[in-house]
Amino acid sequence: MVDQVARQTPARLALTVFASVIAVFTALLLTPQATSSGRSAPFADALFTATSAVCVTGLVTVDTGTYWSGFGQTVILVGIKVGGLGVMTLASLLGVAVSRHMGLTQRMLTARETRTTKLGEVGTLLRTVILASTAVELAAALVLVPRFLYLGYDTVTSFWWGIFYAISAFNNAGFVPNAEGMVPFTGDALIEVPIMAGVFIGSLGFPVILNVARTWSAPRRWALHTKLTVITSSLLLVVGALVIGASEWNRTETYGDLSWSSKLLNTVFASVNTRSGGFSTVPVSEMNETTWLVSDALMFVGGGSASTAGGLKVTTLAVLFLAIRAEARGDRDLEAFGRRLQHDIVRVAIAVSFMSATIVLVATLVLLEITGLSLDVVLFETISAFATCGLSTGITGDLPSSAKYILSVLMFVGRTGPMTLAGALALRDRRRVVRLPEERPIVG
Repeated sequence: MVDQVARQTPARLALTVFASVIAVFTALLLTPQATSSGRSAPFADALFTATSAVCVTGLVTVDTGTYWSGFGQTVILVGIKVGGLGVMTLASLLGVAVSRHMGLTQRMLTARETRTTKLGEVGTLLRTVILASTAVELAAALVLVPRFLYLGYDTVTSFWWGIFYAISAFNNAGFVPNAEGMVPFTGDALIEVPIMAGVFIGSLGFPVILNVARTWSAPRRWALHTKLTVITSSLLLVVGALVIGASEWNRTETYGDLSWSSKLLNTVFASVNTRSGGFSTVPVSEMNETTWLVSDALMFVGGGSASTAGGLKVTTLAVLFLAIRAEARGDRDLEAFGRRLQHDIVRVAIAVSFMSATIVLVATLVLLEITGLSLDVVLFETISAFATCGLSTGITGDLPSSAKYILSVLMFVGRTGPMTLAGALALRDRRRVVRLPEERPIVG
């Protein structure tokens, strides 16, 4: 039954599943046992936290480590795990559904490149996703737990923090189990590197992880989607690190007092997490407006398709650049790595980009009217919510309930909207017998 629904209406399945899961976790966080005070949390905070966890965002209205009890933190962690598995599975199902509508030649080529023809069944796909994600999370935890023990934390705390950070990192959630977050571990490579690696791997997407794992020794055999995702993600990482480093290198409020090696580590860490991870080793509120603007752009792009990261997606950005290059060179076809891209992929990329920008614009205008705050902090918060990144300038907890509801909707739309819109547009292909005459308007 689930397989049939997934194949016939994958977009509707994605929306229904995420809404239902958020409702369940909201109810759990509303119980008195979920808070450290023993009193039920306000509905706005419970809904916001549940949405942020299931949509693997990381924005919080209350401190995770002190406000929620052990039971509440466990609920949040399970919500992160379920949300991460859900988005990778449902997004992969959308890809399978789209591939079924390709022509025979294109479908055979895709199957040969990705070797994912056996992933059509929901059960098989889910098991593969669980195994892949758990393996990465376990590897990160095996480094983090001993490090926390070495730093003097007790056994229970070390294991809990190690597991929590590992799951939160791979799922690009940005939740932290301690009140200070990553700030006490600034410059600690044995903590920052595993978290950074988990975030980056999780942001690549399940199809890429699977493809690289199977053909890691032969990059030339990688699928086109894998090549575009890995190369674009790596370029964004380098560019982001260079710009953030140049902006914050000598500022005493952020990286100025750190050693040269710690500065380098933290700029790379910031660049990786700005794309969707949501972890920060220095308060974002202390960064300057240049870093905020660069972070806005990186958050808006996000990570790879069928990944735990949010945003516009790096493949969308890559397709737009390929279209610009083809237009500048006068080429009729979009080509990359010896492959020709279908022309309708540009239509999908433009539609997703325009809709995403419109949603951010409208939400920003509404929040400006509600909060009365300045544009820079409101825009940062809005993009962070839509791109399910989780970085914040510190205004989230002080927002009125109406603003929290808007950000909750924005996280849900940002998590499910781009992938369902892209899938729906790719599946929608009207064949018309009669076509109207062509005429070219003046553009530019």
